[in-house]
Amino acid sequence: MQNFTKVLIAVWRIVIFTLKTYTVSDGYHCHYRDYSAAGTVRGRVVFVHGIQSHAGWYEHSCRRLAEAGFAVSFLDRRGSGQNTQARGDTPSFRRLLDDIAEFLRPLRQGEPALPIFLGGISWGGKPVTALQRRHPGLCDGLALLCPGFRPQVRPSRKERLGIMLSRLLKPRRLFPVPLSDPQLFTANPSWQAFIRDDPLSLRQATARFFVESVRLDLYLRFAVSRVRLPVLLLLAEHDRIIDNERTRAFADRFPTTDKEIHEYPGAHHTLEFEADPEPYLADLRRWLERLAR
Repeated sequence: MQNFTKVLIAVWRIVIFTLKTYTVSDGYHCHYRDYSAAGTVRGRVVFVHGIQSHAGWYEHSCRRLAEAGFAVSFLDRRGSGQNTQARGDTPSFRRLLDDIAEFLRPLRQGEPALPIFLGGISWGGKPVTALQRRHPGLCDGLALLCPGFRPQVRPSRKERLGIMLSRLLKPRRLFPVPLSDPQLFTANPSWQAFIRDDPLSLRQATARFFVESVRLDLYLRFAVSRVRLPVLLLLAEHDRIIDNERTRAFADRFPTTDKEIHEYPGAHHTLEFEADPEPYLADLRRWLERLAR
């Protein structure tokens, strides 16, 4: 199994994609990875990553979806991944929602008209869900992969106090992202080493970012009633970052009539880094294909 994982990582690193940028209305230049669909394009999939990760963690799944006929774009959140300006910071959670909306809007208006699916991974599940209130109608389905609605890991009490004070006095002061142990993400030693050595992972974020993340949690209380489009919720049995039971309860509040839930036995938080990620990819691909008909 370890040899299979090493081969998978080797293939993952060879994947061909195009690194592109788009400029949002406040002038920030956002990077994203673009994967062209093989053959006839069946739809578009746009992904948003977690608090520490970036688009580079998800090459394998993006390639597989592109092979299945979907044009895939994976956005790096401002201050994360390839976006080095204002590292770990954001003006507000609404600005993060607007960044996503300003990428989606031209796709929505483009020709030919294609279904657009929005994927939120871990922390990224929060903004893609909140988008349904602030900028409704920009996508045709939500895929939520171990979404961070109800986390089990957060800054210590002392750090939370420091964050609150710094937000008032020094909003760009950096605090550690409380996910320093790679074992929180995966039980796979090869991928643990990858996370540990990854130069683009976000290890620190500003006091302002952490406060805006909490404000986003409050905003989500009002956004749940706007989630009326199809939803796919994927969970990992041994997730140590999010609380699966409370996440299911949160998703139960969505008024959508089309909701599909899968939980993968033995899996850990980052499904991409499982020794065999095919079960989750098969469910994701099947869901996309059903809605793209």
